[in-house]
Amino acid sequence: MSSPGIAASNTARISRASVQSWLASQTYSTTFAFIALFAAALSPVLWFGIPMAMADYPNHLARMFILSRSGGPHPNPFYEVTWALYPNLAMDLLVPPFGRLIGVETATRLFYLAGQILIVTGAMAIERVVKGRLAIAGFVALMFLYSLPFAWGFVNFEFALGCALWGIAAAFALQERNWIVRLALHSVVIAWLFVAHLFALGIYGFTIGVHELWRARTLRSPLRETLGRLALMALPTFVLIGIMVRSGGAVGGHGTRWFFAFKPLWPFRILSGYSSIVSVASAVVLILLMHALGRRGALRFKSSGAWLAAGFALLFLAIPSRPFDTAFADLRVIVAAGLVMPAFISMSLPNAAWRRLALAVAAAITVINVGVVLGVWISYRGDYAAAAESFRHLPKRSMVLVGYSGNGDPTRDLTAPPIDYVPTLAVQYADAFVSDLFMEPGKQPVVPAAPWRRFSVANVGPVPMPVLKAIAEHGASEDTLSFIRTWPRDFDYLYLVGPPIANPMPALLEEVSTARRFVLYRIRKPAASAQ
Repeated sequence: MSSPGIAASNTARISRASVQSWLASQTYSTTFAFIALFAAALSPVLWFGIPMAMADYPNHLARMFILSRSGGPHPNPFYEVTWALYPNLAMDLLVPPFGRLIGVETATRLFYLAGQILIVTGAMAIERVVKGRLAIAGFVALMFLYSLPFAWGFVNFEFALGCALWGIAAAFALQERNWIVRLALHSVVIAWLFVAHLFALGIYGFTIGVHELWRARTLRSPLRETLGRLALMALPTFVLIGIMVRSGGAVGGHGTRWFFAFKPLWPFRILSGYSSIVSVASAVVLILLMHALGRRGALRFKSSGAWLAAGFALLFLAIPSRPFDTAFADLRVIVAAGLVMPAFISMSLPNAAWRRLALAVAAAITVINVGVVLGVWISYRGDYAAAAESFRHLPKRSMVLVGYSGNGDPTRDLTAPPIDYVPTLAVQYADAFVSDLFMEPGKQPVVPAAPWRRFSVANVGPVPMPVLKAIAEHGASEDTLSFIRTWPRDFDYLYLVGPPIANPMPALLEEVSTARRFVLYRIRKPAASAQ
């Protein structure tokens, strides 16, 4: 007969084993849930063909076609490639070589898919280094995977930001190593990020810099030593800027705009690129969940988390919305903070019910967002098929203008912009010149060839029809952009994207092909130009 002491000991061992078994089952179920959500989040890219319904994606794909054919036997005659150290070249360097082997459309899709994987795994890598384990970063990254910048096709930024997250993780992992090792890694990361996307380099440098300041304060390092270390870390960037200037490269355009009124709205507008309702609802649910956990002391900053949170908040408030003509810069800061900060937040959920609730919230936001993406992309299948068919009506080497059937209202339906740049694919399928192909100085290495250089303008998108109609009927004003001053004479065809309208100028435009979201018109040449 066993003694009471032995029985108590056996009971304790059984109890510990039961707890360990329960914890293991919780870990396995959470891991399985994450894998299932990750697969679901990637499924739209794996399922759909190219192009996918993202605003900028077709334009980037069109540029990849030009670059892949450059130097070959059949280049597009309207464009030439001028390489310099532009800090926005991730896909321009990686996609064309692979495109010549496996096809440009496939290579571009794999580039986008790689960016998504880098984003999620990079956020998890930072958390693994900071906490020594994986917890919430992967789930948060999945919620941001179709946030506004990513869903709109900012593919260079997404890929480069994923690389920056891995660079941050590597820098933190080596922070106790010899300074030569750290500087060598730091220089390699900076060199690649500088070429890939300057904003991603800024996020990397900002995160590392704030963390170094926190470490210096924690370790009570002398100010001179701290400033010297930061200056040494910044040195490779200044060297690359010097090389960029000498090579003829540039950061971007010259316009800078602030849009302060939008800053309070962006945190609620960020999580879905296609639906304001889904985005606002998701943000509100997350805020309420964090507030409830914060009141229970279940959320705490780790390491330099408090410094980074304050730093990202100040950066968001201070940065212009459009510095150097780079769109949505402050919004990109929110995305970067959302991917970096979970690694520095310890979440101790009170009980199993709270764990299930947190997992349910993350899963619901991810699944609903993916569902919205699938719905939008499916709705564009017919339009993309019609666009591919419409290219058959374009004679080779046509001059193509892209207009918008509305008045350029920025509050238009968020599911509408993916049609805007689909006509740019005519550069491949009809060897055409297309007016709104991205050719912004300092950002892309593609420019019009010399005879068409006067049509080189910064990215303006489709021209509103009221503007085109006014020029055709009354002539251009002094402030009219040069490339549309004489558009009826210079261009052969007009793609009018947006809501369907009746032919706005029947005497000038002859309908050739029509679809739900665009109409292709042949431009009848004025009598004077035919003489």
